[in-house]
Amino acid sequence: MTVDWRPTAEIATLRERARLMAEVRAFFAERGVWEVETPVLGHGGSTDVHLASLSCEAVTPAGRERLWLQTSPEFHMKRLLAAGSGPIFQIARSFRDGEVGGRHNLEFSMLEWYRPGLDLEGLIAETEALIRRALPEDPGPLRRRRYRELFREHLGLDPFREPLDALRRRAAEAGGLDIAEASRDDCLDLLISLTIEPQLGREGIDVVVDYPAGQAALARRHRDPEDGEWVASRFEVYRHGLELANGYDELTDAAEQRARFEEDNVARRAAGLPEVDVDERLLAALEAGMPAGSGVALGLDRLFQLALGHDSVAEVMAFATPRA
Repeated sequence: MTVDWRPTAEIATLRERARLMAEVRAFFAERGVWEVETPVLGHGGSTDVHLASLSCEAVTPAGRERLWLQTSPEFHMKRLLAAGSGPIFQIARSFRDGEVGGRHNLEFSMLEWYRPGLDLEGLIAETEALIRRALPEDPGPLRRRRYRELFREHLGLDPFREPLDALRRRAAEAGGLDIAEASRDDCLDLLISLTIEPQLGREGIDVVVDYPAGQAALARRHRDPEDGEWVASRFEVYRHGLELANGYDELTDAAEQRARFEEDNVARRAAGLPEVDVDERLLAALEAGMPAGSGVALGLDRLFQLALGHDSVAEVMAFATPRA
């Protein structure tokens, strides 16, 4: 049997990738943010209904246990913050089952950093500065876009007020799917990914803010100044239709975080998905006291794909999953 053993990226591209990695590390060194390393395997996984965690069985001092390949280094890094680390960053190997395609790979490089005491506006500015440093050309201005305004502009509807039945019809028309039982957030996710995201970041760097409260995940919530609707204190960054980064005003309330994890697993059961073990050590760290601040995860492979002018993340990886 003949197999293709060669890298999915050209050697010249991998050399450029190494240069960009050095630029990322220099960026944080200049700002006094120190690099950490945390485990790829953990006792808890991501309960997020839209993420599929990978797990394995391993022999540990406690016997044979199920361990979870981390979808991001977030939980372990927050435990470091609670222990008094101060500002930290990590370039981590992360894993998400089923994520394949030009923008995805089962295993990928996540850049994640946390800034105790920094508000979301400060983190947006820092994320923008890093992206501009990596890209070879001036990407143009940064535009701040409200989630609600994007739906009004592109779809002529208010995502917070549109009746669910109407949202389901619009989502079915956009995706060609039977989603009669889809939730509001599922419909909105489908609509934004198919009709709005491809248009974002075409004339600069677009930052989307004020997501629905149900999409807060591990972020705080605040009131929409328009009408007092609860919204998520988070942002996403787009360039040329690619989502590059996802940042939060980090939730530090252990009880609320536990409730959200439990709600996630209820939703997973309802959707016929397996439950994911809750990370009890993260909850204990939040209970002990994690400092207020903000954090962001950025997909390095996507950023490098843009910076080096390639069409897929596989072209900037040594060995994408099909050749791993």
